[in-house]
Amino acid sequence: MSRLPRSGLLLCLLALAGLMPIAAAGQALPEPPLDPLAASMAGEFALQSGQLQDAARFYLAAAQAAEDPVLAERAARIALLADQDALAGQALTLWRRLQPQPSQTQQMVAATLALRAGQTRPARRALEALLAQPDGWRAAVFALSGAVGRQPQQVAQRIEEIVKRGQLPDVLQAWLAFGGLAQRLDQPRLVDRIVAQVIKRFPAEPQVALLRAQWLREAGKPAQARAVLDGLGDAVLLVPALRLAVADEYEALGDPAKAAQLLARGAQDDAVFARRAMLLDKANDKAGLTALYEELKRSATTPNPVRRMLLGQLAELLQRYDEALDWYASVPGGASQGMARLRTVNVRHAMGDKARAYADVQALQADVSLADDVRRDAYLLEAELRQKDSDPDGERQALTRGLAAFPDDVSLLYARALMWERQDDIAQAEADLRRILVIEPDNVMALNALGYTLADRTTRYAEALALIERARVADPDNAAIIDSYGWVLFKLGKPREALEHLRRAYTLQKDPDIASHLGQVLWVLGRREEARRYFEEARRLDPDNRALRRALQETGA
Repeated sequence: MSRLPRSGLLLCLLALAGLMPIAAAGQALPEPPLDPLAASMAGEFALQSGQLQDAARFYLAAAQAAEDPVLAERAARIALLADQDALAGQALTLWRRLQPQPSQTQQMVAATLALRAGQTRPARRALEALLAQPDGWRAAVFALSGAVGRQPQQVAQRIEEIVKRGQLPDVLQAWLAFGGLAQRLDQPRLVDRIVAQVIKRFPAEPQVALLRAQWLREAGKPAQARAVLDGLGDAVLLVPALRLAVADEYEALGDPAKAAQLLARGAQDDAVFARRAMLLDKANDKAGLTALYEELKRSATTPNPVRRMLLGQLAELLQRYDEALDWYASVPGGASQGMARLRTVNVRHAMGDKARAYADVQALQADVSLADDVRRDAYLLEAELRQKDSDPDGERQALTRGLAAFPDDVSLLYARALMWERQDDIAQAEADLRRILVIEPDNVMALNALGYTLADRTTRYAEALALIERARVADPDNAAIIDSYGWVLFKLGKPREALEHLRRAYTLQKDPDIASHLGQVLWVLGRREEARRYFEEARRLDPDNRALRRALQETGA
């Protein structure tokens, strides 16, 4: 007998209890029941369904019926996330009555609401109260971040005031967080003031110089950012994590060769070797890859599976395919051998021996002595190679055979959904994504993918919003989900609200899809020069990006 997913079971229980009818996504729920348990259960169901406004309303009703401050707090938090300030205000009023001694979270909610409403004095008082508490700066940052979209000037003024009055503690992370907020607000003078204070207060911290370089790069001053990094000298070698971070910053500045040179100094392990290989490949530095390959060969006398896998991959990058095959064949038995056999298929395909590659990958699929995840990955690999060969029928058949061997495997279903979307078969893509959600109702990737697909390729925007809201609740700082949320707001005719979320997403992840969405929203808002800059950024990241092509076509840019 099949089992209902948790949210579906809860829905049926509520319906049987007469508490609520079964409603479609986006359909308004009835008035909250008076019974606190029923109301809180309805609130949880609405939350799981992505109906944040209804969830906040139900939890508020539960809090009122039970006189429970914990439920009032939950109602206030959900209402803030849903941008329902009036509802959050009601929950906060109840919460204050039930819990007169203010908590840090209570003050954070109050500060967020005051900032969003543009109420300077109440916002200032609430922020001062937070900053006077141990670690209260974190809650202050949360409150300020929650008002950036509504009141950017108000937020900038409060940050400037806090810095000027010296209200931030001597904690590096606090200064970094406030500096990041100022950067998001596009306040270069305020950023410079914070950077100056950080350098003054934490002069011996190399991380401060790294921060300054990041801000300079994001402000469009790559030469100055490079000068700051170059000035760090050997200090970065003392802390492995810092060395990796500085290498990442050189890469972000478009100099992967310099990043690889930095990583070549100091302690080495297999992770560092792999990172150096990736950077040298990105820099198209064949001489550097060859030197690294020879360096690793000298230490490969013992059958270390990880090292031999890395040598095989380096040989692949150098197009020494026969050597790559030898390295992969020398990987000893165990978990690594399955991966080595998969890489061997890649090599044969790259050598042009496609018939042998497909025969080998299908032999992997049929080898019951291998671990299930290796056999499953063999189907995914075949589909990927078929896609490279512009063979949509072969790609579809590989995934269909994979699902016959591994029914309801989430990775295979997700890959096939993406294939259907590329082939413009949105109904089939939706079917596979919904199948994943039957198997794993809280699968964040599937929730976001389905919500984004409905927003981008259909007009079912309310349904898309509900799915994306569910993903947001589970992973509120995920750049892809924030991008989806901004995009569905744009599709719903709310470009100004969309802009703030898309900017935040792009701050978290430099992605061509997000840049294309930002450009399109800015174009609609009449800010065409800025839009063109984002289109160019998207083109630099991926010239063939589909979101970019659609944005250029729809805007005429």
